[in-house]
Amino acid sequence: MEQVISYESLYKFTHAVFTAMGCSDSDAVTATTVLLSADLRGIDSHGVARLSGYVRLWDVQRINAQPEIRIVHETPSTAVVDGDTGLGLVVAPYAMQVAIEKAKTVGTGWVSVRNTNHFGIAGYHAMMALQHDMIGISMTNASALVAPTFSIERMLGTNPIAVAIPAGEQPAFVADMATTTAANGKLEILQRKNEEAPLGWVQDQEGNASTDANILKKQGALLPLGSDREHGSHKGYALGAVVDIFSAVLSGGSYGPWAPPFPAYVPMPENMPGKGLGHFFGAMRIDAFRPAEEFKQHMDNWITRFRNATPAPGHKRVLIPGDPERAYEAERTEKGIPVVAPVVKDLEEVGKRFGISLLN
Repeated sequence: MEQVISYESLYKFTHAVFTAMGCSDSDAVTATTVLLSADLRGIDSHGVARLSGYVRLWDVQRINAQPEIRIVHETPSTAVVDGDTGLGLVVAPYAMQVAIEKAKTVGTGWVSVRNTNHFGIAGYHAMMALQHDMIGISMTNASALVAPTFSIERMLGTNPIAVAIPAGEQPAFVADMATTTAANGKLEILQRKNEEAPLGWVQDQEGNASTDANILKKQGALLPLGSDREHGSHKGYALGAVVDIFSAVLSGGSYGPWAPPFPAYVPMPENMPGKGLGHFFGAMRIDAFRPAEEFKQHMDNWITRFRNATPAPGHKRVLIPGDPERAYEAERTEKGIPVVAPVVKDLEEVGKRFGISLLN
């Protein structure tokens, strides 16, 4: 079962929780906006369902509610940001804004971040560039739950990549994807529904294919895109590795199997080579390459042609990246956000702790 809750109610509740954790009002606004953008866009695995997880990380002092976020190294087009263990939901927009400001000045901006944690959906941060006629790029490393191709050891995170590209009359092209067959949050959704995972999502601790949505709790692993040799799983592994290196090796964060786990009850890895999780952001000014209006006209042409591609049997039309999320956002803004019963219960427990009502 699920309960439909208005965006306004969820916003007020989530903002109050972040404030109760000690966040400033401005940081609570940012964190709430980023977190709920996932629910609005239909990415339920990364929205309010994760709120209690942030609270638990704060409980064990792995989140600093009042961080001193700062640039520790920079050139005209690049920077390294130290997040001071702040909420990734706050650190990431700060860093993306640094990339945008550098792009305004020199054409492109590239920012690597260390000493941070889970930043919500990658797409939110990439999309910040759109209003400036820029292409936005966002990625992050994550808890080591993914086995590299032909391994049984968990070495990488789901390590998403997002790219947002502006258009003219057409909506923006927004690709936002994990480098695994499915994100861990999708497994959590199946767990709440007591459903099995499709083949190709996970393997057990011996490396055998599994449909057990709880397999990660039994030392199993998520699989890279492709899942096997015949379907090119080395490609997902390679993409995840690139994200790990750009986000954490480049910034001085902890990478690979040393990436800090999101669940607060999981012990921190020993001998961590860096500080916290890492992110990587890019902003590219369109007119650094060609006139922005000209580019956007051609993006309109590109999008229109792909939308009009002949659909395969059983399909009505061809989508472009960002279409499903836009449909969800329009519907949920108007009708509210469906929240499954286990998440509602979880939120109510968080609210009880801080004396905050979920439904006002």
